[in-house]
Amino acid sequence: MRIDLHGVSKRFGRLAALDDLTLAIEPGRRVALIGPNGSGKSTLTRVLMGIVSFEGDIRLDGRDVRRERASLARGLAYVPQVAPQLGASVDEVVRSICAIRRIGTDEVRVLAERLGLDIGAAGRKPFRALSGGMKQKLLIALALAPEASLLILDEPTASLDAAARQVFYELVAERAGHATLLLCSHRLEEVRHLVDHVIGLHGGRIAYDGPVGDYLGARSHAVIEVYVSCAGHEPWLRDCGFRPGAGRGWARTVSHGDKLALVRQLTTVLKGDLENLVVRDLDLVEDPAAIAEAAWPDRPGCKQEGLA
Repeated sequence: MRIDLHGVSKRFGRLAALDDLTLAIEPGRRVALIGPNGSGKSTLTRVLMGIVSFEGDIRLDGRDVRRERASLARGLAYVPQVAPQLGASVDEVVRSICAIRRIGTDEVRVLAERLGLDIGAAGRKPFRALSGGMKQKLLIALALAPEASLLILDEPTASLDAAARQVFYELVAERAGHATLLLCSHRLEEVRHLVDHVIGLHGGRIAYDGPVGDYLGARSHAVIEVYVSCAGHEPWLRDCGFRPGAGRGWARTVSHGDKLALVRQLTTVLKGDLENLVVRDLDLVEDPAAIAEAAWPDRPGCKQEGLA
């Protein structure tokens, strides 16, 4: 499904959630919508679905979302960030959605079971009584069961455990097909697994529009933790931008481009005094300057191998 927006704006009182937004997304593209809270990501998905009023023009496959909302809805699938608090039972929710989407309930049950949810055991429970993870698993199964032209995922794995998250990535790869995918996410892992393009929003406007590799290369980071047995290395570690933590631990945030070079330098300089080295990818996709300023102030030194 092709998405075209021209001059789209949405205000909530004095707040401009979307500010004269113009963009085009080709059919079959898998796009991450990235930005801080309040940047307009969720508002954009809601105006696309026709559930929030707006100014400007939005067309899905050339059709006006205002005039053809009902017919377009048949090609949309949506996983919300916050599950609705439905009083209906799980069985009633599944039967109702399957009837509307004209799909069999067995397909939903199979997908839910792969995610770790037994619909049969939970069938009589009110949907709102399920845990956050169980609600999310059911919503994912309901969204992936029909064949959709536009799949909108708003923080889809926020309540999932690691095992269910991995199954979710597999299911999207299997079920999304040629659908256009829009992912609202703060999770680096989701962006890496699910998309090929990134649109960054800030203040309701486009701040970035380009390939996912370029975006992650400039913005994804890692935390390097070093544990040493000798206090004599402390001045050098401080000059390299490391800060002391618990015990003999030191930590620094670096870009992924600098990660490997710094690890090599640490092992070369610290040698036998290096007790442990831990490298953790940060789970959030943020602006690199904001991370660096908040976590580690600029420090002189550490010029070997181009690291500053």
